[in-house]
Amino acid sequence: MTISQQQIVPVLVGPEYEDLEVWYPKLRLEEAGYAAPLIGTGETSYRGKHGYPCTVDGHVKDLAPETLAGLVAPGGWAPDKLRRDPAVLALVKAVHDGGGVIASICHGPWILISAGIVRGRRLTGSLGIKDDLINAGAIWVDAPAVIDGPIVSARVPKDLPAFMQAVLASLSQPT
Repeated sequence: MTISQQQIVPVLVGPEYEDLEVWYPKLRLEEAGYAAPLIGTGETSYRGKHGYPCTVDGHVKDLAPETLAGLVAPGGWAPDKLRRDPAVLALVKAVHDGGGVIASICHGPWILISAGIVRGRRLTGSLGIKDDLINAGAIWVDAPAVIDGPIVSARVPKDLPAFMQAVLASLSQPT
């Protein structure tokens, strides 16, 4: 299958990413025919919280938001670093504003909060960031996967099957 540019869904990575929350979405996206490059902010590789390494396919600054069908913001401790990078926030906001799917799990919504795209939206995430989401104006929902417009969110690794079903369903919807 040939991947058109509109079928690119990068996965954001950084130091101490949650291993399963990067690799499970990447593999499910690829299985469904999407290109799912691992995108970072400068390092050539990162280690996950549980030690699994990943080699970065590109830099967030090199992506053109209009060429992306969406993006995935996994959890772990990486979102705390990624949300401090202006290029990451600009990319997330541009993909969101362009109608792309923004998928986020666990602590990943920290990036969405810092990008300013959660106010008035229904989201979930790790219980540890529930207050952060509420304080940013999101409507907290305790569910395995939540879809609100172009934003798909999930709580923790055990929710990955429901999360990816929701992500793939959202990607298949016309914008």
